[in-house]
Amino acid sequence: MPFQKIQPEKLSLAVVKQIEMLILRGILRPGERLPAERELADRLGVSRPSLREAISNLQDQGLLTAKAGSGIYVAEVLGSAFSPALVRLFGSHEEAVFDYLSFRKDLEGLAAERAARLGSDSDLKVVQAIFNKMQAAHERNASEDEAQLDAQFHMAIIEASHNVVMLHMMRSMYELLQQGVFYNRQIMFQQQTTRGAILDQHRAINTALQARDPEGARDAVHKHLSFVQRCMEDHQKAQRNEAIAQQRLQHETGQT
Repeated sequence: MPFQKIQPEKLSLAVVKQIEMLILRGILRPGERLPAERELADRLGVSRPSLREAISNLQDQGLLTAKAGSGIYVAEVLGSAFSPALVRLFGSHEEAVFDYLSFRKDLEGLAAERAARLGSDSDLKVVQAIFNKMQAAHERNASEDEAQLDAQFHMAIIEASHNVVMLHMMRSMYELLQQGVFYNRQIMFQQQTTRGAILDQHRAINTALQARDPEGARDAVHKHLSFVQRCMEDHQKAQRNEAIAQQRLQHETGQT
């Protein structure tokens, strides 16, 4: 018969599984510090030796890392799916910007559709709360805060889609965005009219999500990212035109 006696699970293995799932689901994020050993052992209801064994196991897997005198952290390497060489290559070619936006449009449109159908009420409350903060930042003309909240808003939608592969892939994409590899978000906030249009687009996305309208949410994301693409195209054209105009000016004035 194919039956075997049930073996009790080691406490350290149960701890490993719980922390693995928290990382997989994106609840524990790259670079996030775990609570101190005593506090974490109390929260998990295990002994400190069992916790140390679990932490050692997770470090061996490359999921956690220790920083001398600081504590245990979720490994930073989990935040990027791209090698440094590929990141440099992305940053040196303009066409990568538009491939990046096209990829985001496809994936985020799908994520918004899933979030409208599958996101919990709590997921949608998170999206709403971030949008409220974005609107407040807009009203006080805090463009840097508004840009950061822009990224948080989109990541909240990804998280609400409840697809862990999509979550980690898009988190990597946003890491590149935060590093300024593809473009500087501040470009999008240089003009008040553009900032107002972007806020309205996020409002449309949020409205569709809160109404649990999958097609409306997907379409609102597509319209928003198409607008971003047009803004980036216009910015690149303006830069090229200015370079040509400077050459003409130098020629006419005899400057070198």
